[in-house]
Amino acid sequence: MYLLRRATFGPTPDQGKAFAGQTAAQVVAKLLADQPVPTPPLDLATSKTFHDLPFDSTNAGKLNLYVKYWWSNVMLNQPVSLLEKMTLFWSNHFVTNDATVNDYRFMYRYNALLRQHALGSFKIFTIAMTQDPAMLRFLNGNQNVVGTANENYARELQELFTTGRDGGYTETDIREAAKVLTGWADTGYRDTTNAAIGSTFRANRHDTTDKKFSAAYKNATIKGRTGADAGLAELTDLVDILLANPETPRYICRELYRWFVNYDIPETIETNFIQPLANLFRQSNFELKPVMSALLQSQHFFDETVRGAVIKSPMDLVIGTFRFWGLQAPDPAQSTTNLTAYYQIGNYLYSRAKEQQQDLLNPPTVFGWTAYYLNDYYQQWINSTTLGLRGFFADALTTNALKLNGKLTVDVLAYAKTLSDPTDPTKLVNEAVTQLLGIPLDQSQKDFLIDTVLLSSIPRYEWIIEWNDYIKAPNDSAKRQAVQMKLTAFIQYIFRMAEYQVS
Repeated sequence: MYLLRRATFGPTPDQGKAFAGQTAAQVVAKLLADQPVPTPPLDLATSKTFHDLPFDSTNAGKLNLYVKYWWSNVMLNQPVSLLEKMTLFWSNHFVTNDATVNDYRFMYRYNALLRQHALGSFKIFTIAMTQDPAMLRFLNGNQNVVGTANENYARELQELFTTGRDGGYTETDIREAAKVLTGWADTGYRDTTNAAIGSTFRANRHDTTDKKFSAAYKNATIKGRTGADAGLAELTDLVDILLANPETPRYICRELYRWFVNYDIPETIETNFIQPLANLFRQSNFELKPVMSALLQSQHFFDETVRGAVIKSPMDLVIGTFRFWGLQAPDPAQSTTNLTAYYQIGNYLYSRAKEQQQDLLNPPTVFGWTAYYLNDYYQQWINSTTLGLRGFFADALTTNALKLNGKLTVDVLAYAKTLSDPTDPTKLVNEAVTQLLGIPLDQSQKDFLIDTVLLSSIPRYEWIIEWNDYIKAPNDSAKRQAVQMKLTAFIQYIFRMAEYQVS
């Protein structure tokens, strides 16, 4: 369960049962297996795709939201796979945002690119991302031309995307990298007539001089080229020298460690975990699967000291909670009714995460979401605003205030019946906290949950009587309510515990 909580947005009940007892190697092999490309989002008005049509300026805002609802549901419905968690990770690494890009087709393509390369070659990924039309818009790569080079992307490519701030690059390196990247431009932006979007290299706007780099890159020189292939050839050379900087594999491995293991990296972890992982990354020609396989099967990943070290992001909290209760989005292609229901669920997921300060496809800065770049890292997910909203989300699920498509989202009675012995309050609480919480509780905490939260101070034997009375007469409203109210209070309390906010 721990591995699936960290590597996915949490297992569904069926997935939890299916993978119980399997080794880490067996689960990781499944997590890293290739996945099919998800069906693109549909327009609710037409039940057809819209990412492959000319830009719709009238309905642009709505269609932009459909992309976000769609991605929320792709995460909700994910199989046992690392892919969606990695896609979200890369959206916080190779950052763009829809507020700046302002073309929903560009943002869908960007998301598809993240997913395509999320577990592939980091080298190919970086080259592709540099040419991505959303990235060209977001970091002004489309304005980078010979004679008036725009250094924005060249700076972030080094500072945030590859070597990191410890890479030793200089201002000269930024200027030279910007020259390498001159001539690229996006195509089809907000075009209301033509459907095609992409990027192109304009050879006549490219700086054809040699580009000379500092000692951080072993004083490398990138030969200036001319012609239609110059842009990609020089870009490939640039990525090669960035990857040759020894800090690049360390920087990427630190980012992965912080996302999947722990935000704190003391010197011992840097020496004994990050550096060996970085060595593997380089030896694997910057392929990501070997790195993730090693990370997720390492003894350190399962160490008790790092369990509970990660505060759940809003997407982890909201989607993981839905998945625990077996809630899924319907197939939108089957019917208009399904499509309406599909977007209702996607809207709810996206809206709850956004109000908790994780707006999909719209991080506030090029650094990503606030919780991932401030010094206190994950702790930023819990603040005076979001703590109440996280609790409100949980209350809506447990008090039956939330109905999606006319149905209750959480049935505490049905859940209790899945446990091995719901007549025994001790066993009930022990099983529930094991399933719901990422870190174990001590006996005094469990006793409090049993006697004070679940039973409201009645003797434990009375629960046995109440539960059996309900089972004998499940349609008796008084008997049903007697156990339902207690279970609701118990689950509601669990959802608000600090231990539920971490994984």
